[in-house]
Amino acid sequence: MAYAGGAIAAAAIAQAIKASGAIVSVEPNDFMAILSKAEKPAVVVAISGFRKKKYQYLAGYKGLVFYAKSNVPLQFTSDTELIVAKKIWIPG
Repeated sequence: MAYAGGAIAAAAIAQAIKASGAIVSVEPNDFMAILSKAEKPAVVVAISGFRKKKYQYLAGYKGLVFYAKSNVPLQFTSDTELIVAKKIWIPG
C-alpha cells in the first residue's frame, strides 16, 4: 500500500509540474535584475517562519516564471504590484 501512495504522490507532482511549466530558480539579485526589465511587474510574495522570516517570490517574465527566496524582504519599485500569498509551493 505504501508504494501505491508514493506512486500517487509522484503522479500528482508530475501533473503539477506540467500545469505550472518551467519555474526558474534565481538568486535575489538576479530576480531584481529581471524585474527591472519588466513594465509594471506583478510579484507574488509569501512569508514563512516564526522567529526567522523567510521570503519567497514569484514573477513572470517573457513566458517564464522566476522564483527567488531571501532571508530579508526585497525592495520593489512603486510600479510593482505585490500579491501576498499564504504559501508558495515549488514542485520538486
